[in-house]
Parts: sequence; structure tokens; C-alpha cells
Amino acid sequence: MRGDRRGLEGKITRVDRKNYKILVEGVTREKVDGTTIPVPIHPSKVMIVNLNLDDKWRREVLKRKGISEKEKITEEKIVKETKPPQTRRKKKKQQKVERSGKTGGA
Repeated sequence: MRGDRRGLEGKITRVDRKNYKILVEGVTREKVDGTTIPVPIHPSKVMIVNLNLDDKWRREVLKRKGISEKEKITEEKIVKETKPPQTRRKKKKQQKVERSGKTGGA
């Protein structure tokens, strides 16, 4: 999506979870001695276009998340919706209500 390799497409060959990088097929660089090496890319710079659903484990994970195989999987369905963060005032008010309920009003 961004950077020098914008617009290139390819399969993800490897995921480096420790350093938060992925390696994409066809995204390589040539070293001085003539060998080619894959270039790691940060996942935020990549958009997943198609998922490989041949793997049983992956299908089970998607089912747990509430996405069926027949539905078209789009980015909006994969990204979890998060509720907006509470303000400090709402948190304090909620804590006061919880405390008053626990003491029994005495």
C-alpha cells in the first residue's frame, strides 16, 4: 500500500512474528554479490486481498469469529469493532454506583 513496492502483489511466504514483518513472494532485492534476498515488509503496509481457506485450522478460527465460509470475507468483517473508550467522568460515576450497591446503602 505504501513505499517503494507499492502496487506489487504476491503470496505471503513467511511471517516473522518476533520482528512484526512479513515476506511476500516476488518482493526481493539483489545483493552486491548477485544473490537475491526477500525484503521484509511491515504488515501495516500490506492489504490482504484473498485468503486461502484450504487449511482446516483457519476455517475453524473464522467460524469462531462468526464469519461463514460462504460469505465474502472483506476487511470490514475481519476487523473487530471496538467500543469507544469511556471518559473519566463516566468511569468514576460507574465506580460510585458499584460501590454504593455493594455496601447495601447503610
